[in-house]
Amino acid sequence: MNIKHTEIYTSSDLALATVVSLYFPIAHVDKTNPRKAQFVFNRSKDLENLINRYWKNELLVEPRHYFDQLKALKARIYETG
Repeated sequence: MNIKHTEIYTSSDLALATVVSLYFPIAHVDKTNPRKAQFVFNRSKDLENLINRYWKNELLVEPRHYFDQLKALKARIYETG
C-alpha cells in the first residue's frame, strides 16, 4: 500500500477507534502485528477535530450505538482472511 503518512490516521486504541468509526468509515484494519491491530482512517480536519473532542471529553454518544460498534470492531480484529 502506497499511502503518505499524512493522509491516514491510525490508532490501536479500541475505545477511540470505536468512537471515530461511529462518524468515519474504517479504511482498513492493519493486523501486521499479531498483538495489536491498528485501525486506519482517512485523515481530515473533521476527523482531527473529533479526535481532539474525544480527548477533551467533549463527546456524547448513545451507549447502545457505542456498544454495538465496539462489538463490530472486535469482530473485525478477530476475523480471518
